[in-house]
Amino acid sequence: MRNVMRGAVAALVMLAGGSLADERPWAAGVTQEKQQVALELFREGNAALKESLFPKAAQKYREALKEWDHPAIHYNMALALLNLDQPIEVYEHLQAAMKFGVAPLDTDKYEQAKRYFALTEKQVSKVQVACETPMAQVSMDGRPLFAGPGSWEGIVRAGPHSVVAQREGFLTVEQSRVLPGGDTASFELKLFSADDLTQYKRLWPAWIPWTVVAGGAVVLGTAAGLHVSVKDAFNTYDKGITACTKPDTQGCVPDLSLTQKRAWGESVQPVAIAGYLLGGAALATGVTLVYLNRLQPYRVNTSTSVTVAPVLLPGYGGATLAFGF
Repeated sequence: MRNVMRGAVAALVMLAGGSLADERPWAAGVTQEKQQVALELFREGNAALKESLFPKAAQKYREALKEWDHPAIHYNMALALLNLDQPIEVYEHLQAAMKFGVAPLDTDKYEQAKRYFALTEKQVSKVQVACETPMAQVSMDGRPLFAGPGSWEGIVRAGPHSVVAQREGFLTVEQSRVLPGGDTASFELKLFSADDLTQYKRLWPAWIPWTVVAGGAVVLGTAAGLHVSVKDAFNTYDKGITACTKPDTQGCVPDLSLTQKRAWGESVQPVAIAGYLLGGAALATGVTLVYLNRLQPYRVNTSTSVTVAPVLLPGYGGATLAFGF
């Protein structure tokens, strides 16, 4: 705390003394009246900081920065926020404090700011979020960022974070990671509608069930042809018997050709019947397979990779589980 106060007093001296310098880009466009108001608020902030009233000190510095965006005020603001566990604001104010180099502070304070900045940098992560889907609402940890298409860059506290993109009529996309300190993380979000992720597939190639149907039809057609031939053979035999039978005789002895016709019909008839049974079964099976093999919708899995990496942070231990989309 003694070192912090020593830094605050030195910054106060630089703020007041710097007003006499000729080349001060941090004072461009700031009237003397605003500088005086800022200086008075700066003194009040330092007094609160000396009494360890860190919230009050930070408030005074904020009011001073509204009057004069001076690196020394940013530096003292960072000193107050160091005690309020606000690493993101500390990081931003230290950046602003070092913007113009050593001149608005002094060498010791500038070097101290660099050391504080190096420590704070390990507590925050740089984040880049992009989404090209029009009208998509993108948020991080419940805080709205932008509406797509667009992008956002910023600083967040190291640790677990979740980025969500959503739009009516589209499937919500969420990516969650544990962000290590001092690193840069990129989130590329792409939304898909249900139709985008719906594709169709069959159980088998389309030709297989239709081949069974065609085979059954061929067997049925062959059986029908045999049936007709058997019927013709029997009809020919019956006509032959009728023709050779005389009214004054008791019967007719068929000749060899008629006997062969009947024998052929009797031998082929079971084949035709079997053909009807086999062909009908094949045709029914083929029709069933055609129905079962109709196009079926399924949801495309957009996840392409999973990465697990250990993460060690002050007061936190865990692992990063990253899904690629």
